[in-house]
Amino acid sequence: MDRTKAHQGNEFRTSIRPGAPWLDTQGKRIHAHGGSIIVVDGTYYWYGENKEKTAPGNGIWHWGVRCYSSTDLYNWQDLGLIIPPVPHDESHPLHPSSLVDRPHIIFNPRSRKYVCWLKIMDRRDGTQASTVLTADSVLGPYEIVRTGLRPLGMSAGDFDLVVDPVDGKGYYYFERVHSEMICADLSDDFTDVTGYYSTHFPLIQPPFVREAPAHFSRNGLHYLLTSGTTGYFPNPSEVAVSRSYHGPWTVLGDLHPADASRTSYRSQISSVFKHPVHDDLYIALADRWAVDAPEDLSHIAKIFENQFRPGRKSTGEWEDLGVPEPDTSRADYVWLPLRFDGERAFIEWVDEWRVEDYV
Repeated sequence: MDRTKAHQGNEFRTSIRPGAPWLDTQGKRIHAHGGSIIVVDGTYYWYGENKEKTAPGNGIWHWGVRCYSSTDLYNWQDLGLIIPPVPHDESHPLHPSSLVDRPHIIFNPRSRKYVCWLKIMDRRDGTQASTVLTADSVLGPYEIVRTGLRPLGMSAGDFDLVVDPVDGKGYYYFERVHSEMICADLSDDFTDVTGYYSTHFPLIQPPFVREAPAHFSRNGLHYLLTSGTTGYFPNPSEVAVSRSYHGPWTVLGDLHPADASRTSYRSQISSVFKHPVHDDLYIALADRWAVDAPEDLSHIAKIFENQFRPGRKSTGEWEDLGVPEPDTSRADYVWLPLRFDGERAFIEWVDEWRVEDYV
């Protein structure tokens, strides 16, 4: 049943419909891709990559970081850009041609600052580094405090930031590009790493290397959700569990075992949001980046395996990969609740669901 109704000329939602176009309270497509949710004073803030000006081949990867607010997780008000692009300086890390991905914002209980990390890949040479910003308010203004950060001297790809709810210590999970997963302790101000780290899931190359880490804790256990490395095209997810932030991790297998297409319901998870009121409700926030992808994607992993095999230099450009560039400005969102069977975590498909049903 479609639980929507007209509200001041716009659609008023009372449910979440995974994969359906999601419009804000003004009737415009939501642009919070690769996003996360942070709760401040009882209000939900959903932020992510703004792709409103992006189109295949136009050289605009992003147009800043956009933020929306809600009190019910269904209806989202556009609050605009909390981190704007810098369009007039091609050398700036926030220039629209820079491959800015997966913003993550955490609150530092010591400094009372909001700290945002951005993964940025240089289109010219493919190197990946981090830009770190801080603000006194979740809505900014944000000030850059570090650019070109290569944590531990490594090329850092997809990542997640975690703050321990008891002692306030910060952790940084990131893909050491095309190699392995790293867990690094954050500095006291959350703007750098301390030098203490652990390594996990070492694999030889894409598409096998794990990326898109999303961490959450439940009942004293740590969970890490990851995807394979096939660009914007979906692949089977994986869930691992540990009793500490630094592992060791036990891989439990595909997070979406009922999905016959082996594509994580044609999406890639960006973060996991624990509902602050409904005690055991964990929501996986995912992007359906390639909305026009072919129905059968079984060949995509083989393309990436061939392009990144040892001894072959791949630029990672779409022409080199031999697959069409998706129009990410049209990407949709696949939000689904996690289900648990003992320590095992699953995600099952539902066409429509309500937070109120998970009391």
